[in-house]
Amino acid sequence: MKYRDVSELLVNVLTREESPATRQLILDLRGARRRGYLTKREFLEICRWKSPRALRLCESNSPDRIRRRSATALASRNERTRFNALTDLHGVGAPTASAILTLTNPRRYGVLDIRVWQVLHALGSVTTKPGGAGFAFDDWHHYLVTLRDHAKTLGVSVRTVEYSLFLYHQRVQRGPLYRA
Repeated sequence: MKYRDVSELLVNVLTREESPATRQLILDLRGARRRGYLTKREFLEICRWKSPRALRLCESNSPDRIRRRSATALASRNERTRFNALTDLHGVGAPTASAILTLTNPRRYGVLDIRVWQVLHALGSVTTKPGGAGFAFDDWHHYLVTLRDHAKTLGVSVRTVEYSLFLYHQRVQRGPLYRA
């Protein structure tokens, strides 16, 4: 990486653009945020967007379970409660939980993604899990705080910071995405 730190990188690569499909999904999910819970259809759209491989497990959640767990997550002010409520759903790990929170509140959340994690790791902002997989609450929370700090400094949403780092990694990646 040609940048000394994440701040320098973001000053040079920050993009305020969102992919059209993701922008539409965020707009479609405004109703869920107002209502305070996800429907099964909304939940499965998010799961398909983030991790189609886990879709079969996600489909095994009942509409009531999705409504109750997402209502707990969206109503809570405690990040651990939010995380635990969502990861209690079948097929939902830290990345998908972060996607649910991001797509329903992009100002405050960013998706926990292997690409972004690898950029943060390469520049020393995160020091564990260099391959960018196997996340627990503490990993996600540290990641979120890091993204929020940059978002606040730049006056942008957390999603803007996360997506800018994602796009940067996509442009510069050499070799396999998943490392041992």
